[in-house]
Amino acid sequence: MAHHGHDHTADARDGNRRALTAVLVLTASFTMVEIIGGILTGSLALLADAGHMLSDNLSLGIALFAAWLAGRPATPERSFGYRRAEILAALANGVTLVAISVWVFAEAYARLSEPTEVLGGPMLAVATLGLLVNAAGAAILYRSGGESLNVEGALRHVLADALGSVGAMAAAATIILTGWRYADPLISVAIGLLILGSSWTLLRDSTNILLEATPRGLDAGEIGQRMAAAEGIVEVHDLHIWTITSGFPALSAHVLVGSSEDCHARRRELEELLTQEYAISHTTLQVDHVGDHHASLQTLRFPSRLE
Repeated sequence: MAHHGHDHTADARDGNRRALTAVLVLTASFTMVEIIGGILTGSLALLADAGHMLSDNLSLGIALFAAWLAGRPATPERSFGYRRAEILAALANGVTLVAISVWVFAEAYARLSEPTEVLGGPMLAVATLGLLVNAAGAAILYRSGGESLNVEGALRHVLADALGSVGAMAAAATIILTGWRYADPLISVAIGLLILGSSWTLLRDSTNILLEATPRGLDAGEIGQRMAAAEGIVEVHDLHIWTITSGFPALSAHVLVGSSEDCHARRRELEELLTQEYAISHTTLQVDHVGDHHASLQTLRFPSRLE
């Protein structure tokens, strides 16, 4: 049995950490401004956007802590270190987004039942400033995100905030031009839907990783058949493909080769195939001669087409 590993670079982790820190400082500085602006103007749209930005601050703090944990070395108790901490933080981000959207819907319902006075001019000024802040934060995260699910989660928060700022600007313009007070709660509902929608992909991806599902973009059936079709391979079974953390897929399998084949040579060829064709460089392959072992029950099994 052989093991072939791959590690994320320290530079990538440091870049993600710097980006998350910069955005945390930026959004935290503006959160109180938007909360005060929402209270003074009576705008639910601003308060909704401020609530989401507050969740951004908490989520970014969690993300930074997770990034620090992910950089810690492996231990005998945790052979992969704390790489999954990033996924837990991403899951927390998604859950937070759902909670924020539920609060917005409840407040919007109350405002639609009993409209309140909203100051359109100051609301427009605060919303415009919020758009600029979120655009700057999104640009920072986009440049450094790479394949980090944690940074992707933070980016989704900031993009939802930016869309919320656009919605608040539209509501403010409507109030200024027409005096229609329902614009604020209706736009708030739209912001809530955007927040809810942005949480779906994040929750799906983080949950799939925690459940060790086959990574997106990879087909276990196709990979198993491709391995079984390689020279000297008789059968591939006990095939498992999962994600350790974002951008870090892993594969394990039991491979049977012909009785005259060199197990080590066939293993090295399969490792090269998996790295070049599927970008899977963390592999654990048990290679044995046919007849020495048998496939276990209820497992993926890929016999060679030559059999």
